[in-house]
Amino acid sequence: MQPKTKKKNIMVVGYELDMLIFLANLLQNEGFKVLAVDNGPEGISKAQKNQPALVILDVMMPGESGINTYRLLKNDKMLNRIPVIMLSAIDRETFFHYQKFDGFKTGQGIPEPEAFLEKPPEAEELIRLVNELIR
Repeated sequence: MQPKTKKKNIMVVGYELDMLIFLANLLQNEGFKVLAVDNGPEGISKAQKNQPALVILDVMMPGESGINTYRLLKNDKMLNRIPVIMLSAIDRETFFHYQKFDGFKTGQGIPEPEAFLEKPPEAEELIRLVNELIR
């Protein structure tokens, strides 16, 4: 009999209910424990309490945007080593252009996200990235 492996926590932060359900089901089917939240401030709070192995973060959210939430994650000494997959309806090039326009400068203590995926993500690609980043 093989010993049970501990399920790793993955936090999903986004406001679109259908995307949260899709991601939660996909990750749970792969054996992960999912913490789903619908806004950035709650995501930061739960991340501090639960220390997830990885965060999947929607870029465009009302209120505290995904980019601002990402900044808070990477500036928090308890959370800054957690890998982040940014998920967005905009393409990668536009996302990084927006960051520059918005004053977000990598190289000033805030690294680029570990991964970026356009919505809707391909299930196989997302699972491959998750497994690669939490190794």
